[in-house]
Amino acid sequence: MLKDNRAVMLLKTDTRDQAWIDAFSSAMPDLEVRLWPETGDRNEINCALLWNPPPELFDELDNLEVIFSIGAGVDSLLTCPTLPTHLPIVRMVESELSAGMVEFCLFHVLRFHRLMHLFENHRVNRHWEALTQVPASEVTVGIMGFGVLGQALARQLFGLRYRVIGYRRGPGEVDGMEVFYGTNQLEAFMGRSDILVALMPSTPETRKMINSRTLSWLPSGACFINAGRGDLVDEEDLVEALDHGSLAGAALDVFETEPLPQESILWTHPNVYVTPHIASLTYPPSACRYIAGAISRHRQGEPWPHLVETGRGY
Repeated sequence: MLKDNRAVMLLKTDTRDQAWIDAFSSAMPDLEVRLWPETGDRNEINCALLWNPPPELFDELDNLEVIFSIGAGVDSLLTCPTLPTHLPIVRMVESELSAGMVEFCLFHVLRFHRLMHLFENHRVNRHWEALTQVPASEVTVGIMGFGVLGQALARQLFGLRYRVIGYRRGPGEVDGMEVFYGTNQLEAFMGRSDILVALMPSTPETRKMINSRTLSWLPSGACFINAGRGDLVDEEDLVEALDHGSLAGAALDVFETEPLPQESILWTHPNVYVTPHIASLTYPPSACRYIAGAISRHRQGEPWPHLVETGRGY
């Protein structure tokens, strides 16, 4: 058992393999790391840190006890047809990952609030006009997806005097914050969101949640930031709302298809800001400290933290 014997970690990433190996060496020197596909004796592997695992990865991993997700989202794991869903799956919840997401969203909230998206277009057209701006205290930021990341963002926005409201799937108390939940309250939430920030996971319930109908609930001239998952948005409906002017701007870090196809109009739309899924990247040193701490506490009898509910998709 992992709590009694040495830990042997199978590592499958898309990039930065050596950075992960070095970080584990520092955070947990007694951990043996095996980089996929060089697995060695598979019977010795009892934990795995994964991103986009191929179906054959789980073959003959009979002693695997726990799976850690490299990213905050777990859809790259849950869509694997051979994933052993009876095993605990631990989400990546660590300070640098949260900080990166907060920084990205704050940047775009400030950018939209201070009308920088309009001034950028003015610069291109050599147009000089001092547009009227409102104070942060009169701007409501709606955060769709009010878990660890959403609440971390809300705290920073409060510090900048923004009004903040949250939306989540089910009820839950969040100190000092107004929270909407369930489909019955979605329209009211959207209707108050001058700037809408989407941090929702990819689930059957959230797919195409941002569409022509829900976009029509936003205040005229609202702006949209998506740093959650690309399939949350119907991109054709989003472009239509931008073209008609009901939506003033969009900052998109995630897309239905990634990499974003060359022919996508989103690349050249004047009111769209595109980034290549970089809102928050897992930082190996702090992530490995998080994993080392989770393993250490589990060896002392504590439960695994931040477990994924596979039935809910996050």
